[in-house]
Amino acid sequence: MINVAIDGTSSSGKSTMAKALAKSVGYTYIDTGAMYRSVALFCLRHGLITDGKVDVERLLPMLPDINISFKIEDGKQITYLNGENVENEIRGLEVSNNVSLVAAIAEVRHAMVRLQQDMGKNKGVVMDGRDIGTVVLPDAEIKLYVTTSPEIRAKRRFDEMRAKGDTSVTLDDIIANVKMRDHLDTTRKESPLRKADDAVEVDSGKFATAEEQIAWAVDYFHQFMQGK
Repeated sequence: MINVAIDGTSSSGKSTMAKALAKSVGYTYIDTGAMYRSVALFCLRHGLITDGKVDVERLLPMLPDINISFKIEDGKQITYLNGENVENEIRGLEVSNNVSLVAAIAEVRHAMVRLQQDMGKNKGVVMDGRDIGTVVLPDAEIKLYVTTSPEIRAKRRFDEMRAKGDTSVTLDDIIANVKMRDHLDTTRKESPLRKADDAVEVDSGKFATAEEQIAWAVDYFHQFMQGK
């Protein structure tokens, strides 16, 4: 078994691709974005984010109290924060608008990276995020970097939210969110988003459907394994 590291910009389809790839090849999927989203939700619930700033002094002593876990329910991976199913809540726009702020905090990243590296020690993991191939699993045998234009990514996210019945935001809101997150993710001091030198770049905009993107990833995985 090997490890697969998938990095990329927000709403590029990397999580959907990573999840489906893991299921197809019998590996464990680790959604690192959900981990940072859970920390952001914790901060919002405890009033630790005000005017676009995180109260780091108050947050740091509380980090040991944040327990994040994953469970498979009805074939789907569900994120739990301190024993509570928060899968739907962490996908909302409020969390999306604040997760990059939380993820930029060095102590938060160090805590999450330690957890993620422990998860990948025994191989057989597909992990997606912003710094998997560069920081978390730099020795991953397969590294992919997934991205496409902000407009394409925002439209996908908008359609997903509409499909779930969420009509609280406009397409323009989501385009602004995607661009904001790109800026924060690529300019932060701690583990900024960047393509690993040995990663294969994937333009998710060239795929007509998510299924096509997944099929490409599965095919790439099998070709790699055959060439080992």
